[in-house]
Amino acid sequence: MNTPALAHRLSAEALGTFWLVFGGCGSAIFAAHVMHADDPVNMGIGFMGVALAFGLTVLTMAYAVGHVSGGHFNPAVTIGCAVAKRFKWKDVPAYVITQVVAGLLAGAALFAIASGREGFTATGNMAANGYGAGSPAGYGLMAAFLAEVILTAFFLIVILGTTDSRAPVGFAPLAIGLSLTLIHLISIPITNTSVNPARSTAVAFFNGDGAPMQLWLFWVAPIIGAAIAGFAYAALTGEHREGIDIEGERI
Repeated sequence: MNTPALAHRLSAEALGTFWLVFGGCGSAIFAAHVMHADDPVNMGIGFMGVALAFGLTVLTMAYAVGHVSGGHFNPAVTIGCAVAKRFKWKDVPAYVITQVVAGLLAGAALFAIASGREGFTATGNMAANGYGAGSPAGYGLMAAFLAEVILTAFFLIVILGTTDSRAPVGFAPLAIGLSLTLIHLISIPITNTSVNPARSTAVAFFNGDGAPMQLWLFWVAPIIGAAIAGFAYAALTGEHREGIDIEGERI
C-alpha cells in the first residue's frame, strides 16, 4: 500500500481532531448536565457519558480515516510514535499544527453553538482542563501532572501494541477508543482529562477562568508520558517495530 500524500494525511488528521473535540467536549458542554423542565431530575449523561463520547470519537474516526493518516488526532500521540520510531520526525510539525488548528476550529464551533442559548456564559463552562481551582474535584498540580503522564503513557502503549501487525487485525480502533474511555472514567474528576494537548488548547481560551494559564501542564505532561511510552515500549514488551509506522508501512 502506498502512503497517502501529506496533504491527504493532514486533512484526515484535521477531520479526526475536529470530531474528537466537537464530540467529546461538546458532550460535556451540552449533555453532561441537563435538568428536566418540570421535575428536579438530571437527564444528562454525566461523567460516564462524556467518557464514552470521547472514546467514540476516536473509535469512529480511527475507522473512518485512520488508514489515511494513522489516526493520531493528538500531538502527544504523534510525538510518542516518533519517539518510538514509528513515525517520521519530519512530519511531526505539520501534524501537530494541523491538530491544534482543527481543535481550535472545533472549539470555536462549540462556543458559537453554546452562545445560542440565552444566558450561557462561556467562562468556566467550556469543558476546559485544569488543576487546583480548575480541577472538577479540586486536585492539585502534582496530582494532575502525575495523572496526565501516567494515563498518556498507557494510551500510547495501547496504540503501539494494537497497531502491531501481529495483533488481532481490525480491532485497533476499538481498543484505542475503549482505552480513551477508561482514561476519562479515571481522570475526569482530576483534570477533566486531557492526555491530548490539542483538545486542551481547543477550549482553554474560550473558557477563560484561568484555563489558558494552566494550559502548559496539558502540553508538558502528555508529551512526557507519550515519550516515556515511546522509549520504553520495545524494551518492556520485547516487540521491536522501529522503522515501521502504525499503519504497518516501512518509514
